[in-house]
Amino acid sequence: MKIAFIGGGNMATALIGGMLKQGFAAADLSAVEPFETARAKLAAQFGVACAGAPSAALGDVDVIVLAVKPQNMRDAAQAVAPYLNAQLIVSIAAGTRIVDLARWLGSTAATSPTPYSPYTPYTPYQSIVRCMPNTPALIGMGITGLYAAPAVSAAQRASAERILRAVGDVVWVENEALIDPVTAVSGSGPAYVFYFLEAMAEAGVKLGLPAADVKRLALATFSGAAKLAAESPDDFATLRAKVTSKGGTTEAALKVMMEREVKEAIGSALAAASARGKELGELLGRD
Repeated sequence: MKIAFIGGGNMATALIGGMLKQGFAAADLSAVEPFETARAKLAAQFGVACAGAPSAALGDVDVIVLAVKPQNMRDAAQAVAPYLNAQLIVSIAAGTRIVDLARWLGSTAATSPTPYSPYTPYTPYQSIVRCMPNTPALIGMGITGLYAAPAVSAAQRASAERILRAVGDVVWVENEALIDPVTAVSGSGPAYVFYFLEAMAEAGVKLGLPAADVKRLALATFSGAAKLAAESPDDFATLRAKVTSKGGTTEAALKVMMEREVKEAIGSALAAASARGKELGELLGRD
């Protein structure tokens, strides 16, 4: 399986590195990256072929991974459109809907200044998988939500999953609208964890602990609790109850959180993130 990455940023770097560790051959991987410094870094680090712009060479690959920022996705898709011949497209960008990618990839954008006028014919591209990884992918511990367009074959789904499993776990959703909640929970989720760690660190220092010790305590607590939850048959609420002795220190802490409606605030925060993902899709898809 030959794979070309459009964009050579952090996520492409993480995926290429993870795939090489999983046994992919460097000769089967390539990248298109406009910035010379980034191209040189990718080539030196991984030994993959790098180009500054899309070319006919894309016609020989099986999968094209669009690993660019959402605001650059339209240009990236239009740039590769002339070289498509039924390859699988894997999109890594929050808010970029398949319906819009399908238009951009199936358009005559590379040659027409007004590709989406009613008078310009185009055929929407069909073989698209949309995915939302998160930043722990950078250390091989990410998780990615994926959605496949109806025309994507079982073999293509397997190819997309194999690529994303190189940097962590995967979860398929059967409705594209669920990618926005996935983004809210796991795509943006690391920031919530860092925010909670930040709060714990600041509180621990105020209580008299050295900053370095608080960091170790907080990190070990998070990683240990997550591992315990992953290996336990109990749900999160049951695990919480098992740690909460009546009249004890944990109960005192949780009482404050409940009085401050922390759970409700987290729910509102995730709802806002999901809504913003949907809004971004609408904004980015405007012609």
